[in-house]
Amino acid sequence: MDILKRWVSHQVDLGSFDSRAAVYNFALKMTFRAVLLAFMFNIALLPLGYALGLLPLSLADAVKLSVACSWLFGGAVSGALALVTGHVIRELTVSRAEFERLSLTDMLSGLLNRRAFNAALAETGAGASLVILDLDRFKSVNDCHGHGAGDEVIKAVAEVLREVFGDQSLIARLGGEEFGVIVRGGGVVQRIALVERARNLVEARAIHCEGVAISTTVSAGIAEFSPERRPESVYSAADRALYQAKAGGRNRVVHEAEEAGFGPLENLANDATHIGMMHFSGEQVPAAG
Repeated sequence: MDILKRWVSHQVDLGSFDSRAAVYNFALKMTFRAVLLAFMFNIALLPLGYALGLLPLSLADAVKLSVACSWLFGGAVSGALALVTGHVIRELTVSRAEFERLSLTDMLSGLLNRRAFNAALAETGAGASLVILDLDRFKSVNDCHGHGAGDEVIKAVAEVLREVFGDQSLIARLGGEEFGVIVRGGGVVQRIALVERARNLVEARAIHCEGVAISTTVSAGIAEFSPERRPESVYSAADRALYQAKAGGRNRVVHEAEEAGFGPLENLANDATHIGMMHFSGEQVPAAG
């Protein structure tokens, strides 16, 4: 029984059951093997049948009968069972893939969740920026308009982030009113410009909920990935920059270089050299609301 289980496990690769064609290929393969085994079993029993006088047929007729029985019984039964099994495995495979997708998705915003974000954070190298965004005074939205309105604001901001950063970047809701974006591609200046565009769009768009237009803003902190920096250090730097954006009046984007005293963000945008040469350290500071 253990040998049979191991053999079946080697034949079944869950990752290959991603289409109906794969199911039929599996059924055909298993049917052919079942017929071959049945035929070999029948041939092996022929000498015993002749010795006991149970086969009044000639050897040629007995072989033909073995082939026919192998296809009629072994092939038909095993083929039907393999087809059913293949469909069951495919449904399980699809369900598992959907479960894995849902386990990495924030249900309210439709973005990736913190689990997916943390996994991507650990694998991101140089040539990318980490952005942490936080809705300004989000508690007042819930207090004044209800949690339903707060949910609509979260979804609207998520849509803006998808529109601005697209598929090339990883966008996640980290929890509550906080979002994280790993911006890939381009240079530092281009990535900062994308964050500024997202901030401007959030500020400009009114979110309508039950006949009420709600306006909101976001603050953002940016830090740069580099080969010599641990992901935790990058996150801490972005979080400190976010804290400075909140402390500086909210509705602002602060890069870690600005937070470290290299001047206003507009000056940094004209001199990316300083940004690329920065090395930062320090403890994480919790962001204000």
